[in-house]
Amino acid sequence: MTDLTDAQRTELEAAAFRRLVQHLREHPEVQNIDLMNLAGFCRNCLSKWYRAAAEEQGVALSDPEARAIIYGMPYEDWKARYQK
Repeated sequence: MTDLTDAQRTELEAAAFRRLVQHLREHPEVQNIDLMNLAGFCRNCLSKWYRAAAEEQGVALSDPEARAIIYGMPYEDWKARYQK
């Protein structure tokens, strides 16, 4: 396995996370309940993990703000457009 610096590992993890979020935004037909059933997490889980990470860094972030970051729009808008 390639030896990575902590900075390289962080950058790669961040890039993979950004790609995951982009993929979920590009596939709104995939419902959160489907994600939960198949993978054990959903967009809401990601937003909660994001908010928790922000809090660990001393950054105040509300649940609606974290959800908007993950969904790419306010959660209520996403639900109205895509939730079945």
